[in-house]
Amino acid sequence: MTDGLDILKRGDARAAGWAVSPRLVPYPEAVAAMEARAAAIADGKADELVWLLEHPPLYTAGVSARPDDLLAPGDIPVFQTGRGGQFTYHGPGQRVAYVMLDLDRRGRDVRRFVRGLEAWIVDALSVFNVDSGAREGRVGVWVERRNGGLVREDKIAAIGVKIRRWVSFHGISLNVEPDLSHFGGIVPCGIREHGVTSLVDLGRPVSMDEADAALRGAFERVFGPVEGVEPPV
Repeated sequence: MTDGLDILKRGDARAAGWAVSPRLVPYPEAVAAMEARAAAIADGKADELVWLLEHPPLYTAGVSARPDDLLAPGDIPVFQTGRGGQFTYHGPGQRVAYVMLDLDRRGRDVRRFVRGLEAWIVDALSVFNVDSGAREGRVGVWVERRNGGLVREDKIAAIGVKIRRWVSFHGISLNVEPDLSHFGGIVPCGIREHGVTSLVDLGRPVSMDEADAALRGAFERVFGPVEGVEPPV
């Protein structure tokens, strides 16, 4: 899946920062930190950063979100966001990775960048013997579920990014062990005919630390080296 994606690696092989927040990070706090870091990267005042975290339960509405896709949010707050895409859910047990990369140094190719994000997730999932992939016309990463002669496809990871001044922010979310019932309050990513799954739901009892290790290795294979740094908040 990583074939043809070498352009996404920096020519100078400079490492991106890799930060993991140990606590739940409120969404407004994360967005403010991302906005500031992306601007600093564009100005040449900060290094690239991949920031791994978990949020408290919340829904986000991307720029293409349709009001009818907010079904029954209950007590879960809804945040408007500038990323691409529609409604999605974030919460404990889901690994969110905010990806702040200088695409000016990585090929200036947004389509290839999104392909790289897909390849990153697929490569990480393969560590746990999960066969996954992208689907034409559907954003994110999907797995097949078989029940007798029936086959369905469920989403295991979402992708939603924004590019400003050739710096990316927002990123991906991988379902490790979230409360899948919370996805019932929305139509995830505007797709009604498919479900949502997680590593644990697929019978892979993966810890968050194990998921992080797989994500780090796969990121380096697609995008190049990283080095551990402190989270921005």
